[in-house]
Amino acid sequence: MTIELVSQVPDVDIYLQLRTNGGLSGYDRNAAEIGLKNSLFSVLLLDEGTPIGMGRLIGDGGCFVQVTDIVVLPAYQGLGLGKRIMAALTEFIETRLPPTTYVSLIADVPANKLYEQFGFRETAPASIGMSRRSS
Repeated sequence: MTIELVSQVPDVDIYLQLRTNGGLSGYDRNAAEIGLKNSLFSVLLLDEGTPIGMGRLIGDGGCFVQVTDIVVLPAYQGLGLGKRIMAALTEFIETRLPPTTYVSLIADVPANKLYEQFGFRETAPASIGMSRRSS
């Protein structure tokens, strides 16, 4: 098994497949097309050319950036691949963004333990993450 990490935005089919097969929520195809075009930075993990994981940064690239779409297919979990994805995103954050950029994420448990290794901390009680869907 030779797993390669490449800086690449996935196409819509790969994106939707990785999210669904990796246990993340699905999205409407049109929404995914719009969102992927607006990626700030993205990486894919490939096993002999087959996508097995991904991660993205979204945002304005100056003031606010969010880590999103961190996923590794179940058959590849536990091999440190999530750390490879986060290391690549962290390198971009630390070398390509202004030092005052606010970088956030929404962490599912137990993935919060992974993100803590890259300097992320819970914001509560000073602030509380909130979310909603458009409709």
